[in-house]
Amino acid sequence: MYPAQGDTSLLIGALRRERPEPGARLLDLGTGSGAVALAGAELGAAVTAVDLSRLALATAWVNARLRHLHLTLRRGDLTSPVACRRFEFIVSNPPYVPSARSDAPRCGIARAWEAGPTGRLLLDRICRQAPQLLTAGGVLLIVQSSLADPAATVAALHRFGLQAGVVAATTQPFGPVMSQRAAWFEERGLIAPGERSEILVVVRGVRP
Repeated sequence: MYPAQGDTSLLIGALRRERPEPGARLLDLGTGSGAVALAGAELGAAVTAVDLSRLALATAWVNARLRHLHLTLRRGDLTSPVACRRFEFIVSNPPYVPSARSDAPRCGIARAWEAGPTGRLLLDRICRQAPQLLTAGGVLLIVQSSLADPAATVAALHRFGLQAGVVAATTQPFGPVMSQRAAWFEERGLIAPGERSEILVVVRGVRP
């Protein structure tokens, strides 16, 4: 299971600043270990956590039991298990690392980061699917890397009816996966020669 890292902390911080009302419906897309979902539950939200991986859901279930918190867990591809529901909050820390391969891995830990040549295989789908699940005034929070074009996320959310912008950012050095691809990133112009850090951002979208 991919461990929670700086992007998870940045997203949790943004969620806490939203101060969800007790019982607010919160959807975590691609919950992984459940770290963000559990942060939402600690804030008093009624959390539904979705993931395609059975191992991820099992891990989230164990972590919830250890913290004596409740999560509603659903297995499926992004919004498909909750297509008929509406939420006050949607959060997601999707795969966003640009990759030479054009498709997402079908299994293995690399599913947690591999996101196609632009890093947007999942980001674009979330921007298209998530807004229709928000209530009026509902908030979508997505964390991603600067290498996956945050401006494209903001623009996509505008196209699908949300008011959107970047609300949090932090710079961090490349981890092992990014470091291994640094030369490829340079070739594609995603980073400057010798650059070995990325900016993580949280994009916030609101349904009017």
